[in-house]
Amino acid sequence: MKKIQLKTNVKCGACVAAITPEMDKVAAGSWQVDLTHPDRILTVEGEISEDVIVKALETSGYKGESI
Repeated sequence: MKKIQLKTNVKCGACVAAITPEMDKVAAGSWQVDLTHPDRILTVEGEISEDVIVKALETSGYKGESI
């Protein structure tokens, strides 16, 4: 199982709630955002491509970029 980490502009719990429907579709619940990290790191584990994760974030109105 691979682990992908992205820097995001997700800022708070409400933002996490906003991305949850799309992230659950693509990552099946094996994801989390570290809101204590200055770069708000999104970690996703599973067999998924970074492009799919970035598109799911964009669909929710957020951005993600490789670290």
